[in-house]
Amino acid sequence: MEGLARGDDGVVRCSWGDSTPEYRAYHDDEWGRPVEDDTRLFEKLCLEGFQSGLSWLTILRKREAFRSAFADFDPHAVAHFTDADVERLLADAAIVRHRGKIEAAINNAQRAVELIEAEGSLAAFVWRYEPDRPREPSLASETPESRALAKELKRRGWRFVGPTTVYAFMQAMGLVNDHAVGCDAREPAERAREQLR
Repeated sequence: MEGLARGDDGVVRCSWGDSTPEYRAYHDDEWGRPVEDDTRLFEKLCLEGFQSGLSWLTILRKREAFRSAFADFDPHAVAHFTDADVERLLADAAIVRHRGKIEAAINNAQRAVELIEAEGSLAAFVWRYEPDRPREPSLASETPESRALAKELKRRGWRFVGPTTVYAFMQAMGLVNDHAVGCDAREPAERAREQLR
């Protein structure tokens, strides 16, 4: 069971997914499940940017506070945040208070609105970068697809969207299924991806 862990509940998970209660819920119910909702996609891109240099568990534990602070990650609302909102967010101890990341989230909301207007939806745009199927789970930190998506986002003015950040986004949002072979969540995630088509 390399790369796997059997929890005390009998469920076989990717080893990282059994390390804390928060990771269990995230692994079992979210990670790798396909998402086509623009708000959730925008939220994940923002949170991956905030995670840079930190543990994902830190961000996961602060996610509800982030949602409250960032208007539930409605890109149209965040796009209208002002300097006063930046100062409000910098004073909010419940989130990660990093000026560059906060300003990037606001900038990226503005870019997301532009992208939605140009492409129809954020989902329609990002799902173009889904790798060909089938594919084996990857331990890579980036892929040709994540590099291409990161490059295009940066070309469109997005910030904090490097290829490693974008690949973590792709894994989480189900553009790839990197649940380990033998993980109980792998097949349900793959079935959900097939139904998305």
